[in-house]
Amino acid sequence: MHIDILFFASLRELVGQSGVALESSERLTAGQAWTESVGNIPMPGNTLIAVNQAYVKPSQILQEGDEVAFFPPVTGG
Repeated sequence: MHIDILFFASLRELVGQSGVALESSERLTAGQAWTESVGNIPMPGNTLIAVNQAYVKPSQILQEGDEVAFFPPVTGG
């Protein structure tokens, strides 16, 4: 299964890359996609996850070709 992973803002700095193409022979959740793509770097507890530009929970099951984006909460002033 092919999944595109994107990292934004401070998470991009944390993991040291803006994105990665992930290949997996097993079904993954959005939360598992983090671990599969960055290894042992823990996902910050306030991380937002979007699959195909829609917010999801970490338990969301991913499908072939999904785009998963990880980003910190948006703040403004």
